[in-house]
Amino acid sequence: MTAVAVDTRMPRAEASARLAWLRERGMGASILVAALSSAFGVVLISATGFIGAMLSADPYVGDSETLAFVLSFLTTLLVGVAVYVAAIVTANTFSTVVAGRTRQIALLRLIGASARSQRGEVARQGLVVGVIGAVLGLVAGTALAAAGVQLMTALLGLRGVSYAIVHGALLLPAAIVALTTWAAAWAGSRRVLTVTPLQALGGSVEASHQTIAHRTARNVVAIVLFAIGGGLLALGIVAGLYTPLGVVIAFVGGIFSFTGLALGATLIMPPILRLVGRAFGSSATARLAAENALRYPERSSRMAIGVVMGVTLVTMFAVALESVKAVLTMSGGGVLPTEMSTLIDTFGAIMMSLVAVSAVIAGVGLVNLLTLGVVQRRRELGLLRAMGLSNRQVRRVVLLEAAHITIAALATGLVLGIAYGWAGAQSLLGSVPIDPVTPRTMNFVAPAVPFWPLVIVVAATALLTLVAAVVPTRLATRVAPVEALAE
Repeated sequence: MTAVAVDTRMPRAEASARLAWLRERGMGASILVAALSSAFGVVLISATGFIGAMLSADPYVGDSETLAFVLSFLTTLLVGVAVYVAAIVTANTFSTVVAGRTRQIALLRLIGASARSQRGEVARQGLVVGVIGAVLGLVAGTALAAAGVQLMTALLGLRGVSYAIVHGALLLPAAIVALTTWAAAWAGSRRVLTVTPLQALGGSVEASHQTIAHRTARNVVAIVLFAIGGGLLALGIVAGLYTPLGVVIAFVGGIFSFTGLALGATLIMPPILRLVGRAFGSSATARLAAENALRYPERSSRMAIGVVMGVTLVTMFAVALESVKAVLTMSGGGVLPTEMSTLIDTFGAIMMSLVAVSAVIAGVGLVNLLTLGVVQRRRELGLLRAMGLSNRQVRRVVLLEAAHITIAALATGLVLGIAYGWAGAQSLLGSVPIDPVTPRTMNFVAPAVPFWPLVIVVAATALLTLVAAVVPTRLATRVAPVEALAE
């Protein structure tokens, strides 16, 4: 009987051991990112389908193909943006996880494991994380969509509108998120190929300035993507002088150029971080925080790029909508009708709320990466405490480092958001006549920067800095210096 009992327990023990990596720091947040992306896609598809069903029941606009196209385009655009942000956040997370596993990977290399097999294992873990998050997001998103449909039907008193909540199209965002997470894990684990058996003697190792400077291939790819994106942005702006479809070209250019910026973040962020560091003063903790952000630019850039994405997206949509409003006001003789203003403001609020989901995903990435960074630097922080820094000073170093990164990311995101927002408005409205009386001419759209949305962005980023630093600052002083140095 005992032998039988042991035999039945063995598969469970083996399965538990194989999935033990799910308990590592960073995996839970990666699952949350995948779940948010999947749920967002499900809710957005359901909302679009329900609005389509409402419009189909309307005898006046039910057959509008233009309206159906606009709804489908917006859904594809927003889901694509969310998945894009989630992919970069996930890739950065797995890059950080691999940096923390340097010693473990090196030991496996020492006993004969190949680098490709280790990278394949990390990619499989990414697939598992993606599938778990996608399924959770699918269930949660479907439940939210069902509740939303019931609520809107009751509030609006809709009759004759039928919409099936559960349908095959909802599987699409879940599948895309799972595959994207797997691909992001594969991309983020590329550093496994550079881990040598000799690094088994060390701990977490981040790439230094010298290592990054020799990454010629990646830097060239980043520059090429940015150049292609910049060219497409310029082409979209020029095309927008003749047709509003120029915004499609500009959108593709924005994706290419920002991908180039993300890949080349280790070239772009260090100078910005250096400028921000000068504003922190000359105290020992401030200088130490600034040096920590610059010592390993890859780690700091991974933390910053998520915030840059979130700030860029929100600022871009805010500037684009405000510019549209300004152009319509000019074309209306300086006065925008109240109904039109209300419609644009309502649409803008809805769009900003939807885009905020991507900003939340980026925020989760910052919290996760900052926490991982502190966990992997326990020995370094223990050395600081052994050298005489108090718990309060160590916590201050971590908080200032988080503030350092987020301020640099905020400034970069605001500049990029204003530039992208203006490019979108110009490519969309460059051919729209400002004066309906005069003949149609090409016009220049000046960027309109809204005040309150930017204030909200700055305040939200400041709050994010405080929230992101709560757990890391506690972890930084939880372990005794002797114990940390013995690791």
